[in-house]
Amino acid sequence: MISGSGGDQDGGTEFTEEGLAAVLREACAKAQLDPDGAELLRLGSNAVYRLSKSPIIVRVARDSDVLEDMQRAVRVARWLEAEDLPATRVPAGITQPLVVGGRVVTFWESVQEHEEYATVGELADLLRRLHWLEEPESLRLPYFDPFANLSASLRRMDGVTEEDRTFLEDRAAKLHKDYDRLDFVLPFGMIHGDASIGNVLRHRDGHAVLIDLDGFALAPREWDLIQTAMFYDRYGWHTKAEYAEFVHRYGFDVMNWPGYETLADLRELMMVSWLGHQVAGSERSAAEFARRVRSLRTGEGRDSWGPF
Repeated sequence: MISGSGGDQDGGTEFTEEGLAAVLREACAKAQLDPDGAELLRLGSNAVYRLSKSPIIVRVARDSDVLEDMQRAVRVARWLEAEDLPATRVPAGITQPLVVGGRVVTFWESVQEHEEYATVGELADLLRRLHWLEEPESLRLPYFDPFANLSASLRRMDGVTEEDRTFLEDRAAKLHKDYDRLDFVLPFGMIHGDASIGNVLRHRDGHAVLIDLDGFALAPREWDLIQTAMFYDRYGWHTKAEYAEFVHRYGFDVMNWPGYETLADLRELMMVSWLGHQVAGSERSAAEFARRVRSLRTGEGRDSWGPF
């Protein structure tokens, strides 16, 4: 581990392009990779780099407490490869995750040279295949507790007014009671945990692959279907035809389940609280956060939300 030249509130190297440059160099040195010319693809929950001299993606987590999650993600990736389910792969011969500058770093095979998303129909196919698999005990998947995740997320919001924070916490408390009364109808088992069109990419050879495997857990399968339904129903990010294709290929319409609204409200609140982490450092995020909170208060304007 190296200390880095600066730090932030979680004790790790400053989570900026400049602050993470030393983390990338040190991590690549440990993995015997060349970081020269690496491209920063995004800087959000993770800093994601594409190496120019190897078909490798380097992912540096913002949250310093995700070592166990990323250890599990690496195990999941290796198991999915053995099961021949199309998902992001980990390179052979690299010991990971690494902790560098207080940041958790992982390495993944690049899917292709540019980012292209697959279709919601292909996402449905992958989820149906995934949900048929029986996970081995060696994966040590946790039981999914959305409210533990949500409570932690609400606490980490920075630059949010106390009025907004209280409103979101009160909404979470009400949803917790509603969630406890839900009667799930799909089998309980392994889920991706963040299944949406943003986490299914087109491989360079043409097939669709799942990415971002650190949310794998044991939970009601409805959780893996809720985002696609919401993106169509609430925000208009998918068309009616796209959603119909998703339902047809998966074989179940979560919108016809009586618990849909509660689960959608919960997932939506998690989306809003996640955006609240970025309010202090991004005017664009602050404006979108304000728009979303206003929608939750009034029940209107969800069709104006922008994808993040």
